[in-house]
Amino acid sequence: MKRFIVCVFLIILCFLFQTTVFKGIALGGIVPNLMIILTASFGFMRGEKTGLIMGFFCGLLADIFFGNVLGLNAMIYMYIGYTNGKFNRIFFPEDIKLPLALILVSDLAYGFLYYITLFLMRSRFHIEYYFLHIILPEVVYTILITLLLYPCFVA
Repeated sequence: MKRFIVCVFLIILCFLFQTTVFKGIALGGIVPNLMIILTASFGFMRGEKTGLIMGFFCGLLADIFFGNVLGLNAMIYMYIGYTNGKFNRIFFPEDIKLPLALILVSDLAYGFLYYITLFLMRSRFHIEYYFLHIILPEVVYTILITLLLYPCFVA
């Protein structure tokens, strides 16, 4: 029960920070994706099931407040959490290289999956623009914030 309460608290806290504090310090309109950091971290720290559940609730919260299509973010975050959970067997808390690489790939995957489902389906073929101006800056900003926040999630 304690673990459940901590998970709910972390989801709400990361969502609030992402939508309030980090909106205030956005760089060029780009905000780091704390929900990806949380989903990926819980996935590779605790396994596939926890990553899937955390991804679902993080994505659902994002869908409810900001999504164009209800369930799209939940589905993408679930895939990301589950996939990161596959790396649980090779995760070591003192090694930060694997978490950084997984969070980088997770944020790239989120950006591309979101682009494919929302923009490409409507015949908007501006992948170069979207990659250079949205996905790549968000990935860089998310990785920089991960360096600061990851030790808090491990502790």
